[in-house]
Amino acid sequence: MPTSAPAKAPAPKEPDPTSLHGALDRHFRISERGSTLPREIRGGFATFFAMAYIIVLNPIILGSAKDMYGHQLDNGQLVTATALTAAFTTLLMGVIGNVPIALAAGLGVNTVVALQLAPRMSWPDAMGMVVLAGLVVMLLVATGLRERVMNAVPLGLRKGIAIGIGLFIMLIGLVDSGFVSRIPDVAQTTVPLQLGGTGHLDGWPVLVFVLGTLLTLALMVRKVPGAILISIVAMTVVAVVINAVAEVPSWGLTTPKWPGNPVASPDFGLVGHVSLFGGFGKVGVLTGVLFVFTVLLSCFFDAMGTIMGIGDEAKLTDKDGNMPGISKVLFVDGIAVAAGGATSSSATTCFVESTAGVGEGARTGFANVVTGALFGVALFLTPVATMVPSQAATPALLAVGFLILSGSIRQIDWADHTIAIPAFVTMLMMPFTYSITNGIGMGFITFVVLRVAAGRGREVPVAMYVVSAVFAFYYLMPALGLT
Repeated sequence: MPTSAPAKAPAPKEPDPTSLHGALDRHFRISERGSTLPREIRGGFATFFAMAYIIVLNPIILGSAKDMYGHQLDNGQLVTATALTAAFTTLLMGVIGNVPIALAAGLGVNTVVALQLAPRMSWPDAMGMVVLAGLVVMLLVATGLRERVMNAVPLGLRKGIAIGIGLFIMLIGLVDSGFVSRIPDVAQTTVPLQLGGTGHLDGWPVLVFVLGTLLTLALMVRKVPGAILISIVAMTVVAVVINAVAEVPSWGLTTPKWPGNPVASPDFGLVGHVSLFGGFGKVGVLTGVLFVFTVLLSCFFDAMGTIMGIGDEAKLTDKDGNMPGISKVLFVDGIAVAAGGATSSSATTCFVESTAGVGEGARTGFANVVTGALFGVALFLTPVATMVPSQAATPALLAVGFLILSGSIRQIDWADHTIAIPAFVTMLMMPFTYSITNGIGMGFITFVVLRVAAGRGREVPVAMYVVSAVFAFYYLMPALGLT
């Protein structure tokens, strides 16, 4: 006697369109993208914890530099500016762009501002050049040029960019946790990295990272909802306990200790201290233009790679690898660059740590609303927001890096060397040079050269020729005496 087929599980109930839940679902297309409100909330928390370190790190980088007059930026004001800009731009990206990509002061760009721009002009002049770079980005979006560049990138190279970002964030996680460290130059060795701080693993912080990584992966294998966020919270508690009972010399930027005074009043003193064109009077028009170009190039392609990688991982792209509604995302990114300059927190850009939220299941901009709101709270509770040690948050980067890698590597046509080799160069150069922009630039140049060498130059979009030429000029600037 034939057995009856098992009953199908009932479809999830759609939220009432007249309720707040229904309104949020409709605006952010949560159900349409296969997500749920709890997943978006968890994703927003996970992203915040993975990138909250920027509230501490950005003021350290900018506050340690002096402008040409010997002036330094106030640390407390930088903390406020960093959190404020991250909150505003992340919320803007969520509401307008509807993608789970959080933004904050970009690492690398802030170093350029601190070490290249500021010493040759005043701080308001330097931040003015960041604002100009953001305005140029918005102009490129408005004219369609930025989207044209992104659409010109072949699918195989897009996958190489995604994989490179996966490897890059895994290396960031290993370095920030102290699991690997740079060998000092005094060691006179060509080996750049070593295990731990002394060549082997030691200390409580590294143990927290190892346990956190194993816990995250175990929960993921078990398909436990909220695996990444559970691990971050659990290991933060473990770190707080360890720090209370053991003598831990250093946890890095943040110490897992409940602050004596959790409330900190924000100081908005740096907001609006900008001189748009004052820097040109200090360094000349040509040098000023090159400074703006340097900031622009880094912001343009760092964000491009991050948007591609996260969009692909969050399954927001179509079969050709293009993201519908990308123009809104790119325009908000341009606003973010300018906003970072306007608040003196340096250029703001998309953060690869957003993959922590995507790993939790975030698929829409509502996750950004949560992350942005947490940055807003951090304006007043910075001591609490920064008590999560990197050793508790960085295991998420390793887990998500693996997910990106496994999802993209099989989609590259390895038999076509004109695409496989550029993809290979891209994915390796990102972690090896510690730069998304360098990985993209070297991959683009390699792609154009190999396609031309194979007699397939007509297959290369014009935009790829132009961008590759721009990158070649950028890399030749030192040799031409233009830096």
